[in-house]
Amino acid sequence: MRYDHEAGGTSGGDDPSEAAPPWDLSDLYASTDSPELQADLADAQEEADAIAEAYKGRVVELHGDELAEMLERYETLDTTLGRVASYAQLLFAAERDSETVARFYQTVHEKLNEAGTAILFVTLEINRIEDDALEAMIEAAPRLARFRPWLRDVRSFRPHQLSDEAETLLHEKSVAGRSAWVRLFDQSMAALRFPLDDKQVTSAEIFDLMSSPDRSVRAKAYAGIAQVLGQNVRLMAHITNTLAKDKQIEDGWRHFPRPISARNLSNQVEDEVVDALIGAVRTAYPDLAHRYYGLKATWLGLDKLTAYDRNAPLPEDDDRRIAWGDARELVLDAYGAFSPTLADIVRNFFRNQWIDAELRPGKDSGAFCHPTVPAVHPYVLMNYQGRQRDVMTLAHELGHGVHQVLAGRHGPLMSSTPLTLAETASVFGEQLTFQSLLAAETDERRKRVLLASKIEDGLNTVVRQIAFCDFERRVHDARREGELTTEQLGDIWMAVQTESLGPAFDFDDGYRTFWSYIPHFIHSPFYVYAYAFGDCLVNSLYAVYQEHPDGFEARYLDLLKAGGTLRHKELLAPFGLDASDPGFWLKGLGLIGQMIDRLESTLETN
Repeated sequence: MRYDHEAGGTSGGDDPSEAAPPWDLSDLYASTDSPELQADLADAQEEADAIAEAYKGRVVELHGDELAEMLERYETLDTTLGRVASYAQLLFAAERDSETVARFYQTVHEKLNEAGTAILFVTLEINRIEDDALEAMIEAAPRLARFRPWLRDVRSFRPHQLSDEAETLLHEKSVAGRSAWVRLFDQSMAALRFPLDDKQVTSAEIFDLMSSPDRSVRAKAYAGIAQVLGQNVRLMAHITNTLAKDKQIEDGWRHFPRPISARNLSNQVEDEVVDALIGAVRTAYPDLAHRYYGLKATWLGLDKLTAYDRNAPLPEDDDRRIAWGDARELVLDAYGAFSPTLADIVRNFFRNQWIDAELRPGKDSGAFCHPTVPAVHPYVLMNYQGRQRDVMTLAHELGHGVHQVLAGRHGPLMSSTPLTLAETASVFGEQLTFQSLLAAETDERRKRVLLASKIEDGLNTVVRQIAFCDFERRVHDARREGELTTEQLGDIWMAVQTESLGPAFDFDDGYRTFWSYIPHFIHSPFYVYAYAFGDCLVNSLYAVYQEHPDGFEARYLDLLKAGGTLRHKELLAPFGLDASDPGFWLKGLGLIGQMIDRLESTLETN
């Protein structure tokens, strides 16, 4: 999933006019008023009530086969709920400015919340079973043993579980609380239009101009973005303050020691591992971002870079645009050269219209791959404008897609991976596509541009995301002392940007509001470090692949097929990697440093 705009098979690839497609959601439901959808909503509530009637208040008394039967029914219900929720969410992402779709989305969300309330007891009561008793149940019931990984993850939250009444209250109020504020943010951002000459354009269109080769165009786009974000910053600050306070209250009740701790637990990664990652990246700021952007300023002939120069194309870049059909073939070829199995899965996304890449107003301005439910298939959303970065985004999101398809065999409860591992296949897919493009390029000038582009992607994925995480840490810590003003939020933003990007930049006051458009801060607090985790992990994995290619594909596919059943130590062990080893992060960061060395040497010889 990607939201930093600034960062950012079938036949037919020969047609340069081929348009980026919209998706076809009919594999979920035909329409918002389809009889199948209405029946699923009714059946889901009926089954949720039936499960509660049969098991609520007696889970600790069940024997192994009875508990397995309850979980099988719970899993089937989860598929129905997930299918309906996915359809509503995907419609809303594709049409953020439609009042009809927004109403449908909220109505569905409220109905699913009601069904979820009825079965909330399942995890609460499972966590009341003593460890020895549960282990004895699993040993005595093979049907139950299948759920062992899911039970492990559910029970990791035992120390933070509240009373049944408190958990029910939090769940029921979420539709009028946190999720309502998230929806307000999404709709407000989708409705924004930015001035450009004599017209008003969408966020996707104007952020794309921040990569224009014409500095005056970039400056104009930047001014428009700064103007509109500044006009809306008080609303975004209010949303941010409200959600940060909401998180502080809940974290306090659940006894999480730090704002980031809940995310680490859901990611199944230890606090000290995340601290080591963040510390390693921050220590590497000077050798990576500061050094590269110093080179870029020289390359652009500037004494200082501005905010709108960060993603400017280099002077040698011809700003070529890649037709949708060509992008499809590039990605398919890159995946296919590594693994025919992965290429076959990717081909289905194109063949069956599981991708929405069309540009249109009101659409979510980022990119994501939504897994829906294993019984259906994932869907990809992006905004394709033909840049090399868009090709990388396509490869990235399709990596998520193949991961979700391969892990789907474990069912809805155990197919999803924690965020730290969810970026593995996506970043690996990007790496495959980049290496394919680099190997096929014969022009040394274009190779240099490709290398610089990959370095910038790495900095956006690692340095920038850790800076985002640092911003969140400072905001949530400061919010504990009281509500933050727009000035305070701007001060924190400017501090982390200056520290991470270095002395090559001269930021003006217009940049003070750019924190306000990042949806991850609103949707999933502290999500962002998962990008850096995934990038460093993939860099290390790819190094193993280069050194020992024999048998790597099979081990890699096994990693993806494991879904959420194994944790990072178990998944990385077959590759001789250990994320708890501080050297692991240095190895991953070292690859970016080596690319900067290589680029630096090419500049010195020209």
